[in-house]
Amino acid sequence: MSAPDDWLRQAVALAERNVADGGGPFGALVVRPGEGEVIASGVNRVTTDLDPTAHAEVVAIRAACRTVGDFKLTGCVLVSSCEPCPLCLSAALWARVDAVLYAADRHDAERAGFDDRVFYDVFALPRSEWPLRVTHRRTGTERSPFTAWDTKADRTDY
Repeated sequence: MSAPDDWLRQAVALAERNVADGGGPFGALVVRPGEGEVIASGVNRVTTDLDPTAHAEVVAIRAACRTVGDFKLTGCVLVSSCEPCPLCLSAALWARVDAVLYAADRHDAERAGFDDRVFYDVFALPRSEWPLRVTHRRTGTERSPFTAWDTKADRTDY
């Protein structure tokens, strides 16, 4: 059995345990492939924490960042029991992981009642057709935080 298959099996097992514990059917790991080290794991905590952002991948990324002491996870792989939704893919991009590996896909999730696929579809639509109104409005002060950032000598770029 290959290391990636083992990581996927671990993520799926986490997801199964989470269902038994009253959570959602999603589990994730953050792995350093060169060392084969699982540095963090996470399970879906949306309903248990009343937090719509507490997806397994986000929970694992947050824990991994605390473990390594950095907000970047360069050199790591995010391993998930299911194809990450747009929220989780965005988190993976921001965390700068090298790769994402998943087992079940968005269609498997949809058959189980999860509407992740709908969110993928929303991004393909013009914003005027989104189920959420997103409005851009200038006040004349919108650039001031960026001006403050640009002149801050001790900032941490990301």
